[in-house]
Amino acid sequence: MHLRFLGKNTNGEHSPTLYASDRDTYVVQGWRVPERPDLIEIPHPLLAYLEPGTCLGTLLTDTGHGTFTLTGKPVTDREVLQRMDIPGHESCIEVARGKEIRRDAPSDR
Repeated sequence: MHLRFLGKNTNGEHSPTLYASDRDTYVVQGWRVPERPDLIEIPHPLLAYLEPGTCLGTLLTDTGHGTFTLTGKPVTDREVLQRMDIPGHESCIEVARGKEIRRDAPSDR
């Protein structure tokens, strides 16, 4: 899998990061959630780095303190993980790259 860096929300030792992959997915690096390798937590501002017209193709749950939790497929490819700078308290998951559909967008009638 090849990754393209899109953006990072760094604050001290926290470094949630967003990548686009060559598999039409996003790889999202965020804080680990204990005993849930498929679940991470990310800050709201990280979403600003999504490619225009796209969204994360997974449910985002607002924690109520400026972050979301989201699920995806844990990234296990050693080569990919070696290219990423992932502290021990963080993990990364792969999620579908969804198409943004807005209620206020003009319809294609």
